[in-house]
Amino acid sequence: MTPREPAAPIAPSLRHTTPLDPAAQFVLRDLEREYDERYGGLFGEPASAEINRYPDAAFTAPGGTFLLLEREGAPVSAGAFMTVRPGTVEIKRMWTHADERGRGLARLVLTELETEARRRGNTRVVLSTGPRQPEAVRLYFATGYTPLFDPTLDAEQIVIHHFEKELRP
Repeated sequence: MTPREPAAPIAPSLRHTTPLDPAAQFVLRDLEREYDERYGGLFGEPASAEINRYPDAAFTAPGGTFLLLEREGAPVSAGAFMTVRPGTVEIKRMWTHADERGRGLARLVLTELETEARRRGNTRVVLSTGPRQPEAVRLYFATGYTPLFDPTLDAEQIVIHHFEKELRP
């Protein structure tokens, strides 16, 4: 008798939805928890203020989307975009479950968000992250985003790290 090989992990699947989807609600609650842990009172308001700043409709087709990367029906990574002006979307709500980080899942989500934005006729993406998310800053540099700040400055001095990227056809 030979030992059995462990089953290969089930590959994640991408699903466009809305912020009202129960899986998206799980993501938003966990994102709020993480932002509050990372930033505390740095911005003078709880993370829920930022997460609820925009109506759910902003992240709903045709002007937006909420993307879930799921494995066996559970979200493992996510992101969203909303239209900020004709031809330009802003990526928001990037999240990866703490147990799933370092596996390239956020890059998959970011790539699909860019692809969907391009499919909808957009030519530019903007996004931002905070000073206590160095992994996000590294992801955006690694995927061709241009910083709209001086990257030689200390992250806490920059505060909000704004980026942009032109979408090529």
